[in-house]
Amino acid sequence: MAVASFVLGLVGLLVLNVFLGPIAIVLAGLALWRGTTRRGRALLGLGLGIADLVVLAVLIAGDSTLSWSIAG
Repeated sequence: MAVASFVLGLVGLLVLNVFLGPIAIVLAGLALWRGTTRRGRALLGLGLGIADLVVLAVLIAGDSTLSWSIAG
């Protein structure tokens, strides 16, 4: 779960952060609660999940929509 949370948090920075961010946070929380041996990965997944939601909030504040494009 710790590695899955890290991967989902990392991918969530680029696409589908509205879905992948919360999933990464939940998986990281579950991994930490169960006492994973990959504590560092779980903490990174937690941080990236939170960063996903922060990026989403910034993008929404910037153009008042849930979608964004590289072209601007």
